[in-house]
Amino acid sequence: MSNECFILFHEIVFGIEFLLYAAAMAGFYCFFITERQRKPGSRKIALLVFTIYIVGYPLFLVSWFHGWMHMVLVVGMLVLLSGTLGMERNFVFLLGILFQCIKSLTFMMTRSLDFYISQWVLEHAFTPEQVYRNAAWNYLLLQAVQFILFSLLLALAGQQLKKSVARLHGKELCYLLLTPATGILFTRIILRLLIINNEDHFFQLYDRFPLLTAIVPATAALFYAGILAAIAAWQKIIGLQETRRKYFVMEQQTAALQERIREMEQFHDGIRRMKHEMKNHLTNIRGLAESGHYEDMENYISRMDVSLNAFPMSLHTGNPVTDVIINDRQRAAAELGVSFHCAFVYPVSGGYDAYDIGIILTNLLCNALEACEKVPEGHRDISLSGRQKKKFFLIEVCNSYQGEITYDEHTRLPVSTRKTDSRNTAASLHGIGLSNVKQEAEKYGGDVEIQAHGQRFRVTVLLQERRTP
Repeated sequence: MSNECFILFHEIVFGIEFLLYAAAMAGFYCFFITERQRKPGSRKIALLVFTIYIVGYPLFLVSWFHGWMHMVLVVGMLVLLSGTLGMERNFVFLLGILFQCIKSLTFMMTRSLDFYISQWVLEHAFTPEQVYRNAAWNYLLLQAVQFILFSLLLALAGQQLKKSVARLHGKELCYLLLTPATGILFTRIILRLLIINNEDHFFQLYDRFPLLTAIVPATAALFYAGILAAIAAWQKIIGLQETRRKYFVMEQQTAALQERIREMEQFHDGIRRMKHEMKNHLTNIRGLAESGHYEDMENYISRMDVSLNAFPMSLHTGNPVTDVIINDRQRAAAELGVSFHCAFVYPVSGGYDAYDIGIILTNLLCNALEACEKVPEGHRDISLSGRQKKKFFLIEVCNSYQGEITYDEHTRLPVSTRKTDSRNTAASLHGIGLSNVKQEAEKYGGDVEIQAHGQRFRVTVLLQERRTP
């Protein structure tokens, strides 16, 4: 093989390699698009990322333009087009840095292999043609091994990162970027030292320090392990924060229920006292009527009406906890102009905890009321039913809704469309109601079924009676 053929071969392999890395980057980003985007827009997003990557190919022909500058350009353009990709800017930036870091680390992992193969090529080549031919096969082999290793490591990092994808804030992004950024700097420094060219001679770093042929790849592998560990730790923290939010919501709901039940108990005590005093009230009313003091009698009866209507309970379910919840939500529905239909009967068996069912009803009815707020007046309605069938208890809430429902990729539960504010606790805790419902259902060996069609949203909760000790 001549020098001209070797240069041509090198350029062809480099071009193919460039296209493969562009395709890998497109696939890496498409791996994180949501299910809603996947059907209509996955090809467009892949084509966009692929195009942005290969746009910088001519810049490699400029001697002063280096590979890391190409990645700066690519990642910058992807961040600017994050809205088109349907991803958050911080997450787009993180994916770009991870891609470049893993590419750099795999390059350093294969340099030792290149060093030993190059020595073998020079030892077994006796003519310039043999040198060029062996060098060409060496280059092809090295690039193939490097790309295969890169693809495996990139896929593994993608799988780890996708286990729990959450909103990235500035501090979290800096934490996740610490190891990849250090890994990139490490590869740049080692790359500068691999071959040092003085005025009259040059030497290779691995020639002077052979032990580095093992240390450098091992260090690159440790950087990669650090990236996976950082991602796993971040996801663990996110999971703990989510669990804490859920328990906080449940504690708030339970405390509110207990307060309302205490109010109900006080109300019923008042009713019982009033029953005992009813004879006296009737005697007083009769006396006022016989004496002709009709105006005083009307005032007396009005005060009795106020006392009797202090806490109206128009719906009775057979349990004071569910009575409080359902009547409260019925009054809230009336204030919003929502038609409220209830056919809920508390299970007669003792295999259910009233507070657990109360948490389920609170979350389902709150979500239904929120959905009805977005529906034009006159079309707002909620229907609640609860019935027992042998050892099972079925709770169903159906409400009108308007708009598009987005489902979480991991939990398969609807995500609240209400914007959250980190400074507002109530807003930041919103959207996990159905998650709490599912958690309560699982305590009873049950499940949650969600259906949405024809502007009707229906949630069905199945509970199985628990054995009482």
